Amino acid sequence: MEKGTEKQEQECVMTLAKLKEKAAVDPVTVDRESLVDVADVTIRTDLDTRERIMDYIRQIKNPYCYLSNGMVVKISFAGKKPLQDCLKESLF
Repeated sequence: MEKGTEKQEQECVMTLAKLKEKAAVDPVTVDRESLVDVADVTIRTDLDTRERIMDYIRQIKNPYCYLSNGMVVKISFAGKKPLQDCLKESLF
């Protein structure tokens, strides 16, 4: 693994506690300034799936709550698939 890629992976690894914290964000009370607009996120099709997911999470900061056209979007998962699988499907 390249040194830069390894550093990116270490920066993007989220603990279960951090993911739960991000998933628990209340869309009504969230600081809108802390959210990223999905229109500002670039999907890097030149990356393999794992790196693409890490890059997406690095850019969006919170995959559970973000802005879209100025509106706060809050997503949740029913637990039938891991977040990574859902991201894989949506990033292609």
